[in-house]
Amino acid sequence: MDVFLGRGKFISENKIKVGDNVLEFARAVIATGGQPSVPPIPGVDTIEYLTNQSLWNLTELPAKMAVIGSGPIGCEIAQAFALFGSHVIVLNRSDRILGKEDHEAAQVVRESMESCGVHFMLGVSYTSIGYVDPTKGKAGGIKIVIEHAKEKKVEELIVDDVLIATGRKPNVENMGLEKAGVKFDVYRGIEVNDYLQTSNNNVYAVGDCCTRYQFTHMADAMARMVIRNALFFGRAKCSDLVIPWCTYTFPEVAHVGLYEGDLQTRRIDYDVIKVDLDHNDRAICEDETRGFVKMLIKKGSDQILGCTIVSENAGDQINEVTLAIQTNTGLGFFAGVIHPYPTIGEAVKAAGDAYNRTRLTPVSKALLRRILSARR
Repeated sequence: MDVFLGRGKFISENKIKVGDNVLEFARAVIATGGQPSVPPIPGVDTIEYLTNQSLWNLTELPAKMAVIGSGPIGCEIAQAFALFGSHVIVLNRSDRILGKEDHEAAQVVRESMESCGVHFMLGVSYTSIGYVDPTKGKAGGIKIVIEHAKEKKVEELIVDDVLIATGRKPNVENMGLEKAGVKFDVYRGIEVNDYLQTSNNNVYAVGDCCTRYQFTHMADAMARMVIRNALFFGRAKCSDLVIPWCTYTFPEVAHVGLYEGDLQTRRIDYDVIKVDLDHNDRAICEDETRGFVKMLIKKGSDQILGCTIVSENAGDQINEVTLAIQTNTGLGFFAGVIHPYPTIGEAVKAAGDAYNRTRLTPVSKALLRRILSARR
């Protein structure tokens, strides 16, 4: 393998220039990732703000921190710094946190974050942001001016640091993609087909530069797929992937499949099987009963369409549900799978038990009573 260090740029449909080297290729893969997306708040370009990338360069704990954005990154870091001892305020335009997650799951996380000391100011717009004293810079504090939508009230906040966590955008500019015949959008990224080919069939793309599923494990799955498709005549499809994800707050929120909103939009009839952790012995022992397992199943069957788990190790527990969806294993099957006792994972088995109980119709119950009575 030859490694060329430097900034790469396409100069034609089959050539890349790296420094003074011009490389001709039969196949190429674009894996340039993404970067933090910064909203156009007046004055934001005049201050030194933090992102999920620059945050790790901090050498001192900020006494007071503002987090702009309440998605996964914003919530994870806000809760962590509150536990470290910072006074943390989360600001968001929407009136709820974790806007893409299940409403009940988001509410559990919010209550947990508040118990850790995180303060929320939701439903706000940003008027301006800047240094309190430009001559002192960050050392003099950062002033954020916000307006509360409902009260129409303007408020000023003075903080030591500002973390901007309003999503990510793809790295697609200044790469010569136009010369390579690769179509792209600066917001949505590189256009790819189901085999991860770009508009140039000999150029593939993987990861944050071309997908809305911006997770490390998704980039890994896409990279494996491109190796098969580009080098070994494979026909693996991205649409066949079952993609789980997890938000690493406390408790964690893990999800796989469709949400209720997705099912309603697609007009798919479904049933909800929910098991709260306040009936789980391990959760009771650890005094962590805030959480649940929620299964969305196709109406009239046990086919799993989606699942949300809220618990201390939800990211580990979602794996067996992902496997079930991938292999088309029904929810009822879990009732017969032995889980170690006591574990939070038993809640998944309890969901299988709960589904099986729904199959006991009045007629089947009456029949069962007769059978048991006859065997006495």
